[in-house]
Amino acid sequence: MTSKERLLEAINFRETDRPPVYCSVVPQLAEKLGKYLGMPAGPALDSPMSGLRISWMDMMLKLGSDCVCIASCAPDNAPTVHHEDGLIVNEWGIGMRNHGLYDDFEVHPLADVESVKDVEDYPFPDPEAPGRFRLAEEAMAKYGKDYGIIGDLECSIFETSWYLVGLEKLFMGMAMGEEWVDALFDKVAAFHTAVGKKLAAMGADIIWCGDDLGSQNGPMISVDMFDRYFFPRIQKMFAAFKEVNPKVKVAWHSCGSILPFIPRFIEAGLDILNPLQPLATGMDPVWLKETYGDKLVFFGGICVQKLLPQGTPQEIEAEVHRRIDILSQGGGYIVAPAHNIQSDTSVENVQAFFDAVKSWKRK
Repeated sequence: MTSKERLLEAINFRETDRPPVYCSVVPQLAEKLGKYLGMPAGPALDSPMSGLRISWMDMMLKLGSDCVCIASCAPDNAPTVHHEDGLIVNEWGIGMRNHGLYDDFEVHPLADVESVKDVEDYPFPDPEAPGRFRLAEEAMAKYGKDYGIIGDLECSIFETSWYLVGLEKLFMGMAMGEEWVDALFDKVAAFHTAVGKKLAAMGADIIWCGDDLGSQNGPMISVDMFDRYFFPRIQKMFAAFKEVNPKVKVAWHSCGSILPFIPRFIEAGLDILNPLQPLATGMDPVWLKETYGDKLVFFGGICVQKLLPQGTPQEIEAEVHRRIDILSQGGGYIVAPAHNIQSDTSVENVQAFFDAVKSWKRK
């Protein structure tokens, strides 16, 4: 069974020899893995929202991944700019600065937004800009026949919007029902819908959307606010992808505890739920499988907060096997870390994760 076949069977609720596996890592860990594997890691690719997901493809495949991510990248006319003072500005005008492990947001270009006109006057990126899909097309040609292809569409509505205006301002605007909030969400959703349609048309097996709407202990917004701002836009977005490619499956990433939103995602047309953050309140694999296993494929579920950085290889193998036993019954599971594996995880534990997936046997 090829990796491609394994993914397609799993996402269509058919059991396979083992579930397909996917993994992504942060740059600091990629560098260590490169030395461990004897291959150069190199920098993350220049994608404003998806750089870590689409980088180090050959390294991840050598470790055992069944899937490759593709995404839109910075176009030829709007590359990410690295200023001498360390400020990094992407094509959205969002400014970040590296403070060690991550780039922290520093410039919110729409921080002073007060009206719909302010949104309309802002120069949003062009989804059709030349060069945007060059790397995606090259990856499709190289990997598309043998490996599962995931079209990454992170920060689909909420996150890109708060990067533009600032989190506090966006929450206040949503709570107050400001008209510019709807205008902003529509602009951002339109861009990402156009990108997702292109990736679906290129032949991606999965379009992986997402916005982090949960905290460790529960949702960051109410179901009423989810329905007011996100449900109709998400539903429209999912339908657009499937109109272009009826076979494509749609995944949604949301870290944290998001239990109240799951039925709404299903109603909107969701096929695959990610990342099943293990230590977030209520995200229990047994309950999730029993409750939604006939409606949703599960993607993720392996803890990056405690298990992978702190566990022994034996503990990693036992927990990975336990979760596969639960979540792969009847198909419907892509095993993966619940986020990019962080720099506090050893290369030996990354290897142990992949080895655990490969050594699992169906009972």
